[in-house]
Amino acid sequence: MKEIKKIYDFNAPELDVYVRLTGAQLRSRLEPERGVFIAESPTVIEVAMRSGCEPLSLLTDERLINTQVKDIIDMLPDGVPIYSAEREVLRSLTGFELTRGALCAMRRPALPTVEGLLENARRVAVLEGIADSTNIGALFRSAAALGIDAVLVTPTCCDPLCRRAVRVSMGTIFQVPWTRIGECAADWPEAGLARLRSLGFKSCAMALSDDSVSIDDPALANEKKLAIVLGTEGDGLSKGTIAKCDYTVKIPMSGGVDSLNVAAAGAVAFWVLTR
Repeated sequence: MKEIKKIYDFNAPELDVYVRLTGAQLRSRLEPERGVFIAESPTVIEVAMRSGCEPLSLLTDERLINTQVKDIIDMLPDGVPIYSAEREVLRSLTGFELTRGALCAMRRPALPTVEGLLENARRVAVLEGIADSTNIGALFRSAAALGIDAVLVTPTCCDPLCRRAVRVSMGTIFQVPWTRIGECAADWPEAGLARLRSLGFKSCAMALSDDSVSIDDPALANEKKLAIVLGTEGDGLSKGTIAKCDYTVKIPMSGGVDSLNVAAAGAVAFWVLTR
């Protein structure tokens, strides 16, 4: 039986990863090999571990040790610390009811190169500057469900491994291959789109404009390799990105609605353009 340490007080330094470290500190940009992310819920934790992510510690509601979290505990390698606490103590940590039962601190995986990631890809999503972690998680879930081969996030995009994005994605962030396209804002859009073009991809900017083509245009379906570029909430794609993409593509609207939320638009685009 694995040892489980009961927690009464969150001042213990080994729990800094759950209590006191900011998102930027967890990412450890200056030392990426030490970067950490937090996976929440037994389902997400299991998907992450089966995809090869390395668990560093587990924190769970003690009432779930022999039920929902039992299989996760059994999967943990020997030596990984396991902590438990009563629900009231956990609520003081998280600020809300921890209904999903468990948090797991995990080593951030090394990201592949763009070239390696796209070697056999035909349909990829590019997320430009999307700031809302809920939208990131929803886009990854749609990408996994609707046949997208890979996801690229631009340097100004929200971290796909932030806690909320991982939770909303239901673990699909670990199922869809992804990486960053560029390290700083200057690497996108011109350099990034040129990089995609050199790999044989045509790009389509999802945007409403007078010269947009409909998403069901046969020319799009006939492209061997296509990058579907989606922009940030509110403002959408930058004018520079739209101008440099090969196509500007719109989802026809009706009922006086001018546009869809980026996560909904992504789901529609993925469905149509991967058929």
